[in-house]
Amino acid sequence: MHFTGNNVLVTGGSRGIGAQIARTLGAEGLKVWINYRSGAEEAAQVKAQIEAAGGQAETIGFDVTDEEAFVAAIKRIVEEDGALSYLVNNAGITKDKLAMRMKTDEFMAVIEANLKSAFIGCREALKVMGKKRFGSVVNVASIVGETGNAGQSNYAASKGGMIAMTKSFAQEAAPRGIRFNSVTPGFIATEMTDVLKEEIKEGFIAKIPLGRFGEPKEVAEAVAFLLSDHASYITGETLKVNGGMLM
Repeated sequence: MHFTGNNVLVTGGSRGIGAQIARTLGAEGLKVWINYRSGAEEAAQVKAQIEAAGGQAETIGFDVTDEEAFVAAIKRIVEEDGALSYLVNNAGITKDKLAMRMKTDEFMAVIEANLKSAFIGCREALKVMGKKRFGSVVNVASIVGETGNAGQSNYAASKGGMIAMTKSFAQEAAPRGIRFNSVTPGFIATEMTDVLKEEIKEGFIAKIPLGRFGEPKEVAEAVAFLLSDHASYITGETLKVNGGMLM
């Protein structure tokens, strides 16, 4: 793929899908800023993997729900690199519980971690990218934000809100030549799915036309495409990476 920009910030980049996004973008020649909240050791491992493959990377620890910390992190990146070319808002959490048993603070904790953090990232990225009139942002949402899911009203609201918010940012940013898109992964083979019982996995797979869980690299490559010059005429879109589960 071809990238006009030089660097990217990946939030939640120390493990899972975020780590694979970081490795994939590093392999494409971008300097990758790997954000982590508590996984400093894991982030350092991802950095080492990128560098071992000939890429450039830095780790940058901050809580994405902390507005001042997020703003300061982007300021640091711009000061060191001269710009922020790309942003991937990937950080997020789950706190699953049936809605009638869910406390308001359990609902809001997921909204803060997933949706508020993405808003801060999008807003600050738009500010700095606007000065260069160049940039691209991808928000990692979820199939649950499109379908809903029992026991995940907070997560569904956060990811559904992210999809809608992405379209609004795309409209505001388009006159400046800056693109905003989202991806909605379905069931992806990660540590979260590894712990599921086999009969549960089989039940999920039966609903997926391609007959398997996706791989983190398949999500990462979709993200890379949307960031890249190859998607230069795509903005405000939601790319489904779910094996045909939601057509």
